[in-house]
This record gives sequence, C-alpha cells and structure tokens, in this order.
Amino acid sequence: MSAENPAIWGKPQEMQKINKERAILERAIGEWSAFNSRIEDVTVLLEMAVEAQDEGTFQEVKHELEQIQKTGEALELQRVLSGELDANSAYLSINSGAGGTESCDWASMLLRMYTRYADKHGYKCEILDMTEGEEAGIKSCTLLISGEYAYGYLKAESGVHRLVRISPFDSNARRHTSFASVFVWAEVDDDIQIDIRPDDIEVETYRSSGAGGQHVNKTDSAVRMRHKPSGIVVSSQTQRSQIQNRDKAMKMLKAALYEKEIERKNKEKDEMNSQKKANEWGSQIRSYVMHPYQMVKDHRTAFQTNQVNAVMDGELDEYIMSYLKAQLAGTLGQNTDAGDLE
Repeated sequence: MSAENPAIWGKPQEMQKINKERAILERAIGEWSAFNSRIEDVTVLLEMAVEAQDEGTFQEVKHELEQIQKTGEALELQRVLSGELDANSAYLSINSGAGGTESCDWASMLLRMYTRYADKHGYKCEILDMTEGEEAGIKSCTLLISGEYAYGYLKAESGVHRLVRISPFDSNARRHTSFASVFVWAEVDDDIQIDIRPDDIEVETYRSSGAGGQHVNKTDSAVRMRHKPSGIVVSSQTQRSQIQNRDKAMKMLKAALYEKEIERKNKEKDEMNSQKKANEWGSQIRSYVMHPYQMVKDHRTAFQTNQVNAVMDGELDEYIMSYLKAQLAGTLGQNTDAGDLE
C-alpha cells in the first residue's frame, strides 16, 4: 500500500511506517547511485593518468580506489541488514552474572559502553528500568535505543560478556573474572498483532527508583510484567504514572514475544541462540581483558584489539562489522576459542 493511496490517509501509524520505509529506500538508492558515480569518475581519472603517465594522478587513483572499496564493503553489509526488523530501534537489557559486586560493577561498565555507542551514532538512549547493586554498579537494566538500524547493528551484542581485571573491590588486589549477559531485541510497531491472553500475564506494581521527580518512591507507579507461558519478564519505572508504565511494559512484552517467535522460526540458522547461554565460564561471546595485558576479543569472529579503553568508550563498530561480515560469509563461530584469553 503506497502513501498515495487515499485508504491510508486516515491511518497516521501506517503513513508513518510507509514514510519511514520510503526514506530508507530512497537513502539506499542514493548511496548506490553515488557509489556508481564514483566508479565512473575514477575510471576516467585512471585513463587520464595512463595517458599522461602522471605519478601524482596514479596516487590519487589509488587513494580513491581504497575509499571506494571501503564504501563497497559497507554497502555489501546492507544485505545482512535486510531483515524484517533490522531497521527498527532496539531494546537492550543487561544482567549481571554470578559474582556479586564484581559482576554488578561490570554490568554498569557495559551500560556506559552502550550509552556512549548510542551517543556516537546519534541514537536516542532511554533507560526504561534499572536495579542497582547492593554495594556498587547495577544488577540489571533495560534501555530503549532509538534510531535507524539500531537493532540491525546492536543484535550483534546479544550474549555473555566476560571481564578479567584486578578488582578495585579486593584489598589484596587479586585478579577477578566477571560475567554479564546482554540481550537485544527489536522494538516493533503497535499495529503488529501479538495475541496475549490476560490470564497469561502477571502484573506487579512497586515504587520507582528512577527518574520521575516528586512521584519517585511515593506511589507504586512502576510496573513489572511477567508472561507466564514464556517466562519473559519486563519492567518499566521511568514513566510518570502507573498507566504509562503499564503501556510501556506491554509494548516491551509484545516486542519480546515477537522476537521469540522470530527466533523460533529461525532457530536452525542459529541466529539468536547466544542469549540462551548461562552466565558462566566458556559461554561468553566476547572477553575484555585488562590484566595481565589488554585485549578485547570476540570469540565468534576472532576479531581482537588491544584498545580496551576505546572499546569501553563505545568504539564497537569494528566488532559489529566483523560480526556482520562473518554472518554474511557464513563463517560465524568458526575457528574461534572462547577460552583462550586468561
């Protein structure tokens, strides 16, 4: 159904969805058109360099070809981001693993890493729910990261993340290993049909511990919702009223159930299985080693760098791109070792 069809003029949600899809398609067409123009231009430049035997022009051609290759690789990766939900915004949840204060602190470090990543890419980042640790850090949190292709890129982050460092909480300065799990799922449109029986939902209200001004800790405005058949639990505490938090939680639940159905249908492709792994040794997708040396390694792709501080500051593009390239090539998870960084 096109935007010119009068049948949808009175349906603003459908109009918004169609306009979004059109903008994405128009941008893709523009990018490919510009790419083809650059190839034509550099071909002409190469002919001029050959005719004039000019070394400076040859170097210019070489530089332009290198840039064209990078652009071509980026456009090729768009084939991976052609899934039904890839262009959507994303929910991202972080849960600390075994290890008490150490894991809670690690979860808070991951929270900062993803908020910095969102900032760098112009995404809006909203904390929907957060439970603080008893001594430091956070036990869990859920973010809504809004922007084009947020889910398509951030889905690469689903799995268990391991930290190795000298603990700032250990008076004997011993090395500790901590775990936290990350789960990413797509925000879905309100008009997507997800059947949820009222009897299948268990709703709990509690006092908010997040933002909300004078409402905080005075009314049971926060909402925790559990879908009994699937065991999925979602929470919202940042809206100003219980009704708003209930609506937000229901939207999150629908998105999670939709993601679960997508996962079920694609289970044989092993696209979404990493989030099911336990928070324990050997199940991680990525290790962040700060001692005795510095290294961040993705165990699914074998991509690694020693720029730990940059990664923790949200520089995740190379890891995400290596994941997408491996997914495109069908080599995801091959020739890797999850236990080779001690």
